[in-house]
Amino acid sequence: MDEELKVFLAVWIWTFAALYYCYSAVSQIPKGTMRLLALLPIFFFLTVLPLKLSSFHLGLLAVTSLTWLCNFKVLLFAFDKGPLAESRNLLHFISVACLPVKPQSPADRTHAQSRDALVMPRNVLLAIKVVLLALIFKAYAYRPLMHPYLASALYCVQVYLQAELLMAIFVIPARALIGPELDPQFNEPYLATSLQDFWGHRWNLFVSGLLRATVYHPARSLFAPVTGHKFASPLAMIATFTVSGLMHELIYYYVSRVRPTWEVTWFFVLQGVCVVAEVAAKRSLGRWWRLHRAVSGPLTVAFVMVTSVWLFLPQVTRNGVDDKAMEELYGLLCSGKESFSAFAKLGKSTSM
Repeated sequence: MDEELKVFLAVWIWTFAALYYCYSAVSQIPKGTMRLLALLPIFFFLTVLPLKLSSFHLGLLAVTSLTWLCNFKVLLFAFDKGPLAESRNLLHFISVACLPVKPQSPADRTHAQSRDALVMPRNVLLAIKVVLLALIFKAYAYRPLMHPYLASALYCVQVYLQAELLMAIFVIPARALIGPELDPQFNEPYLATSLQDFWGHRWNLFVSGLLRATVYHPARSLFAPVTGHKFASPLAMIATFTVSGLMHELIYYYVSRVRPTWEVTWFFVLQGVCVVAEVAAKRSLGRWWRLHRAVSGPLTVAFVMVTSVWLFLPQVTRNGVDDKAMEELYGLLCSGKESFSAFAKLGKSTSM
């Protein structure tokens, strides 16, 4: 693991060097095609760097932050758009590029204030989620005795809790480096009342916003002259979900190094088709009939969980990636506990 940490550190040093080139040299090139051409080596560089890593957690962090999110931000930067175009200095530029956060604009702040009010403070909710995640890890000791459906449901909840808690950890350095006003990353997705609400307004909002800027809006502009505005939006929506699926497929490959089976891509294509159908149904039936949120909410969450077990999770469980992740996590916790015990014993011996 020590060697892996050295490689991980080297990956980020090379990343900072690449971003310094973007900030100091590429930013001087006029936006558009010429700047995009100058950035092509950076896209390649950020894509292959995470291949140096073999551990699950470090590899997942690198491929998600660099190969997907940072590359997409740099793509927007080529046309002088996105958060990198508004960076104030080099440190701010690198921080925005590497961290999965976005500085909050006044419009974003107004929109955030209009969201559903929470029944309890976010810090309390975060603490409850930490406890729930710990209980799930504890329950895995009895996984051989569990019904497969229960184990799958627990794994779905674990994926959500880990994603949200990991994002919350990133907020700590981000507020120091970027500023205190950041866009929220999750908005309690278990409260979603529709698939459109789940994917567009509650689940991984930072990634949704990035996909909207890099895929949805350009695709809609591309389709509109050919299909008309009526069909451009649905096609752009499906294109956005498809790109998200391909990026998840790439992440799965990086952490498993197993040939893709495309189930993850089909999961997101299915979600996109269903969102389009849902939007069309709302437009045609919404004035006369709409499900109560007490019914539509559980149906939405159940649909996402069932389709996740069917298409999203098999590549993880089939290739043993989930077991590898748990082994790494338990190893990290055990080593941390041993280090704490050794430190405590050292303190006692010193005081004596």
